[in-house]
Amino acid sequence: MKRTIILLTIVFATFTLFAQKGKVTSALSLKESGKLDKALETIELTVDPNNEKSEKTIPWPKTWEVRGEIYQAVFQTEDENFKKLDDDPLTKAFESYKKALELDEKDKFSKSLKLKLTMLQPDLTTQAIDAFNNENYKLALQSFEQILAINEFPVMKEDNPNLIDTVILFNAGLAAYNATNYEKAIEYYSEVAKYGYNEGRPYVLIASANKLKGDTVSALNALQEGFKKYPNDNNILVEMINIYLETDKTDEAMKYLDLAIEQDPENASFHFAKGTLYDKIGQGENAVKSYEKAVEVDDMYFNAYYNLGAFYYNKGVKQWDVARAVPANDNEKYEEELAKCDQWWDKAIPYMEKCFELMDNVDNISQKSTVETLKNLYYRKMGTDREAWESKYNKMDEMLKNL
Repeated sequence: MKRTIILLTIVFATFTLFAQKGKVTSALSLKESGKLDKALETIELTVDPNNEKSEKTIPWPKTWEVRGEIYQAVFQTEDENFKKLDDDPLTKAFESYKKALELDEKDKFSKSLKLKLTMLQPDLTTQAIDAFNNENYKLALQSFEQILAINEFPVMKEDNPNLIDTVILFNAGLAAYNATNYEKAIEYYSEVAKYGYNEGRPYVLIASANKLKGDTVSALNALQEGFKKYPNDNNILVEMINIYLETDKTDEAMKYLDLAIEQDPENASFHFAKGTLYDKIGQGENAVKSYEKAVEVDDMYFNAYYNLGAFYYNKGVKQWDVARAVPANDNEKYEEELAKCDQWWDKAIPYMEKCFELMDNVDNISQKSTVETLKNLYYRKMGTDREAWESKYNKMDEMLKNL
């Protein structure tokens, strides 16, 4: 009699186990028939620790594999009602497949899970790209990181243990950067830089992330490392020059500007930058030469024309101060010094008038500065020939009111 009772107990336990595993099968069938809401409801019962009947299905790898399939189907469905079933179904799918792998100690499900994880990656990529384009950078970063995590699963590394997905690493860096997670951005950019992906660009982005953190030393170190590997990369050069300019290291800035010009003499911005640097250290004549070279290379370079005009205009203003300092009883000397003002202003006018021609291509502040400078120049010239300059002065005066 005792043997009969024991036998019945074993049969009952086996029946219970199959009954619960049947719930997993049922959930899969509901998913296959398109009833995602019922499938989700059913599979969640099998992993609910508060459900006494789920103690047999929670440790079963198949339960979590099916759960992953159902959540992935929620992401893939076109039915808006089903899409509302979960806010982040791919994360649930990812976590479910991962859990299944952890529970699969006897390696019974590795082949099917490997296939499921392989199929999950395109969905995560789609989600990451859409999120990035919609400026949801945190979700984009999360999705890229899940792809990277999948690549690191032992079951995925079996076929290609040395695979490094540099594209996903780089995109994870971009997402982190735009999500203002600069530490992670630097981490991913640094990793991808090891493999030479996008050559010098990761070093520029590492520097940019460090600058946004307020760490110009690390930014410069990254650029210097990148410059050693890619000495012909002008983007690295430009960023190095900018940091040296921002930190008032004029000698270093000039050194790398000369190198940049040597590598790309037809880049007008390099000549312009050199001109501003000369301006900054008080070497006006050299600044003029650099600005002139900039407009020689690019005859539409507004800023170079403006700086040339401003240089000569300011020279005239300083000369005006010299003329006003002449004693009142020395009219001849006064007229002599005053005439020198006109010489400078005559040089400034063509450059500022060229700026006026190019005004449609610049911002409102630059437009106002151009018109106001021309108005002042024409006003000063009216002192020598009112009839010739008054109409031009009035035009600028009226235009300034409308800017």
